[in-house]
Amino acid sequence: MATIDLGAIRFNWRGAYANGTAYVANDVVSFGGASYINILASTGVAVSNTSNWNVMSTAGTDGTDGTDVGTTITTQGDLLYRDGSGLQRLAKGTGFQTLRMNTGATAPEWAAGVGLDTAQNWTKGQRGEITALTSSATITPDMADSNNFSVTLAHNATLANPTNLTAGQSGSIFITQDGTGSRTLAYGTQWDFVGGTAPTLTTTAAAIDRLDYVVRTTSSIHTVASLALS
Repeated sequence: MATIDLGAIRFNWRGAYANGTAYVANDVVSFGGASYINILASTGVAVSNTSNWNVMSTAGTDGTDGTDVGTTITTQGDLLYRDGSGLQRLAKGTGFQTLRMNTGATAPEWAAGVGLDTAQNWTKGQRGEITALTSSATITPDMADSNNFSVTLAHNATLANPTNLTAGQSGSIFITQDGTGSRTLAYGTQWDFVGGTAPTLTTTAAAIDRLDYVVRTTSSIHTVASLALS
């Protein structure tokens, strides 16, 4: 049976290039951070000679100014950023701090955050959305949805005891008569009014009334009505 010499049928890693070593096709060497594959047997022919060598892979660019990230950020929680001269470290912040840009918009910095368990001094207006309720024979607000609600009555309805009551929540409910008017509203047992008497809504078409409330306990909502608002 005839024998066929296939030569090297896979890359042959030879390590770092050595000038005095004989290389044959498919030998692979490293040099200057790159790797080269031999395409023509040779000895003493530099890897820069494209007749004998092809570049297999080239070295990437070193880090900025040769800086090792691990020597710039040294503590758990540190942040790495780049300024005009190179990589810089922003030491980790403290509890409840938030990250923002400095006034010159040139670098990040830490600023006092907002903790929900600490007193706050708001210097700008804060707003809560008004969540629309759907008119039906029974209207059940979910107090986890919002503090403020609105509904346009298209039925004689009952404002049922809300779900997800938490003592201390407060807000308003805006009640509008539809184009027909004369809609009435009864109340669940948890709605408590002055003198124990529930208000009678304004029944004129498109009239607007408002209920202001404070949740005293999970079974008592102190409520005041403002009627016939313009």
